Amino acid sequence: MMKTVFIPLKEIYVPAKLARTLDSAKVETRAEDILESGLEAPVQLRRDEERNRYVLVSGVHRLEAVRALGEDTVEALIVHARRR
Repeated sequence: MMKTVFIPLKEIYVPAKLARTLDSAKVETRAEDILESGLEAPVQLRRDEERNRYVLVSGVHRLEAVRALGEDTVEALIVHARRR
């Protein structure tokens, strides 16, 4: 089982490809779910050492829901993913 870590939101970059899929209604629904049940699945990030940041791989609606709730960090899995 992979270990989750808490990453500061300010260190996460959301690629344009994922940002274009953002649906504000889904973000609101996810935020409500998180308030009721907590974050059930962590977002997935990859490390970008060159730019000293994390890049979102999966979970754009969960990430934005956590941000909308005023949190400073998000629970994440760090994965090894190829750049697209």
